[in-house]
Amino acid sequence: MELRQLGNSDLRITPLGFGTWTISGSGWEYGWGGTDDRESITAIQTALDLGMNWIDTAAVYGAGHSEELVGQALAGRREQPYVFTKCGRQVNTQGKVYGSLRADSIRRELEGSLRRLRREAVDLYQIHWPDPEAEIEEGWSELAKLQREGKVRWIGVSNFNHEQLERVRPIAPITSLQPPYSMLRRGIESAVLPYCRQHGIGVIAYSPLLSGMLSGGMTRARAQHLPADDWRSRNLEFQEPRLSRNLELVEHLRQIGARHGRSPAEVALAWVLRRPEVTGAIVGARRAGQLQDVIGAMAFRLEPPEVEEVEAALG
Repeated sequence: MELRQLGNSDLRITPLGFGTWTISGSGWEYGWGGTDDRESITAIQTALDLGMNWIDTAAVYGAGHSEELVGQALAGRREQPYVFTKCGRQVNTQGKVYGSLRADSIRRELEGSLRRLRREAVDLYQIHWPDPEAEIEEGWSELAKLQREGKVRWIGVSNFNHEQLERVRPIAPITSLQPPYSMLRRGIESAVLPYCRQHGIGVIAYSPLLSGMLSGGMTRARAQHLPADDWRSRNLEFQEPRLSRNLELVEHLRQIGARHGRSPAEVALAWVLRRPEVTGAIVGARRAGQLQDVIGAMAFRLEPPEVEEVEAALG
């Protein structure tokens, strides 16, 4: 199994890791609708059995629910994966998300995360969003302090642009950045990825399948009937006129994949992983069976003509 060093850390991660946003449940602003916790736990365990060696979660996912499921899934497991989680986002009593990067807030969040995850330390602790932006230096300084105390092994950020990375880098080394990156979200290519390459910052891509749009399992009917408690029902990529364009792109991916016995999802993931700056990509699943359509991307690589073919389809 291929392992890649994450930034300046001693973490050697598989190209794919399991993400838990999709299993966070409903009742909060960015939930994915109703889920079955037993199926979610089985999906986590199956991902590890298939070779993934890291899990990415966050305190805000279901107001801690995803972290609780991770803790349950890993309880008693002999071979433990790396566990990454995030701070700086919380859910209020109305289910709305708000940000705080104050030092005392981050410390409380970590204590809650460790309790739910049933761990003494987190392998990678990340600032989830640079929000409020005026507090990012305070938040990053606190993460550095938690690292010195041994409560977190390595520290990173998520959703930061290159100017924000430059603001916090002098305070403490940045192990990793977790940005959105997919065929339909390419904003990091011009400045962020070159910055990470220059400074040895690992990159963990999230939403490489754009929340299921590029998985091959999304249909027009399904997109049009997403339940109200699934945040994707408000996402413009799942609505016209973008929906038709995106489904057409998936058909191109399906044709490329068919030549190799691969799914559209595996093609989309291989496209993300083609970038040398990208250390790994996060994939989520609510059921174990869904992993069969993505796991092949751990080893699948697109040929240069196929990358050009994708670029042509993207226009």
